[in-house]
Amino acid sequence: MTFLHRRTVLRAAAGSALAGAAGTAAAGCGGDRTAAGPPSTAPRGTGRGAGARAPALPGPPLILPALPAGLPAQIEHGSRRGQAVALTFHGRGDAKSATALLMEAERAGARVTVLAVGDWLDAEPRMARRVLDGGHELGNHTMRHLSVCSMPAKAAYAEITECADRLRRLTGGIGRWFRPSRARRATDQVVRLAKQAGYPHILSYDVDSLDFTDPGAEAVRRTVLGAVRPGSVVSLHFGHAGTVAALPAILDGLHRRGLRAVTTTELLTR
Repeated sequence: MTFLHRRTVLRAAAGSALAGAAGTAAAGCGGDRTAAGPPSTAPRGTGRGAGARAPALPGPPLILPALPAGLPAQIEHGSRRGQAVALTFHGRGDAKSATALLMEAERAGARVTVLAVGDWLDAEPRMARRVLDGGHELGNHTMRHLSVCSMPAKAAYAEITECADRLRRLTGGIGRWFRPSRARRATDQVVRLAKQAGYPHILSYDVDSLDFTDPGAEAVRRTVLGAVRPGSVVSLHFGHAGTVAALPAILDGLHRRGLRAVTTTELLTR
């Protein structure tokens, strides 16, 4: 579905979707929706944005293509034979710079995957719909960005399900992807807990931009373009000025190599 067509569908469906945005799967659908997931057993919590800001109204749940069979439990990259890469962003930080980054991607015709932190969604609830309305993909990066892989099972499960609860409330679904916080790969325990929460696949990555160390825009550009290959999943972050400044050069560098930035789902279903 093209970006413009998708926005038209969203506008047309918004009025009827609000009452049932957490809705059930459509009959006869060949793919799957952004997973509604099992009800969260963790406490909902209010978050610092719950009373101070009006929450974003959920739009219609997205219908996503089915993933191919045989994907591993932890995904580091897609097919090396294609011409696509996935730029994935850890969703936290200033909403203004996040919006600027999304707009820069959209100007270049790129689509990204945002793994949102739950307390960021509490603080900036409208960013959830902003990500999806831009044609991008939204997933789960735990509730508080703690070291989820070193937690006891009950606490780790709460970190996953509380963020899923925010996503469900704001968008009608929990998103397709989960990425553990403060870890490149999940432990066996976190893989099991994520699957229990409705995420059968952990989204890892094969290119680490190291942008969270704030090395400057040129260093971020050089690190990404020096390591990226067809099928790569690149780890980047909202909330860092160097990342926003580096993105146009990264996208231009990808274009010069004949590579396109797409959502993770598109990368894996092409």
